[in-house]
Amino acid sequence: MGDEPSRLPDIRASDADRERTVSVLRRSSATGQLTVEELDERVAVAYSATTRGELDRLVEDLGAPREGAAGVPVRHGDDGTRWVVSIMGGSDRRGRWRVARSVTVLNVMGGGDLDLNDAELAADVVEMRVFSLMGGSDVWVPEGLDVEVSEFALMGGNEVKIRRPRPADGAPLLRLKLISIMGGSTVRQGRKRSRRERKRERDLERERRRELGS
Repeated sequence: MGDEPSRLPDIRASDADRERTVSVLRRSSATGQLTVEELDERVAVAYSATTRGELDRLVEDLGAPREGAAGVPVRHGDDGTRWVVSIMGGSDRRGRWRVARSVTVLNVMGGGDLDLNDAELAADVVEMRVFSLMGGSDVWVPEGLDVEVSEFALMGGNEVKIRRPRPADGAPLLRLKLISIMGGSTVRQGRKRSRRERKRERDLERERRRELGS
């Protein structure tokens, strides 16, 4: 009898792979496929996974494929959210919402979160202008969305935290303009993590450092 063929090694997971799996888990929880406790458990496993096989096993019973790198939904049209106004308060946009071709965000002594991870775009190229006076917005963009940022700040500051490689050609484009006076906005890539998820990541990072130092 011949030797049993050796099993090919599983491909190691990237941060983007983990984020896409967590996106599927969150959507499945929103539709009732997972309880809150199951979601927390699987998200913790996803962020600590080292291979794509581990991630695939987390979603294989949900009947939902993992989203591709350019899986930002676009449905062409002239509708969608055109204004987000926060005056001495906050206006958050998260979950499933439709982003118009041109969006103006106005913050006056206020602001809010603008989470585009589950949003639908009304065009392949969307322009978003964020004007802030003594306030600002936190903007969260998904992995598959190409982003161009221009910014101006007077007696304040904006922060752009997009360090990963640009998406492939043909990905939707967000042209983001930040204008801040005595305030500032922040642009981040990926999803906003819960306090429990952030603590879990810190614990995992400490464990990795201890292993490297041993």
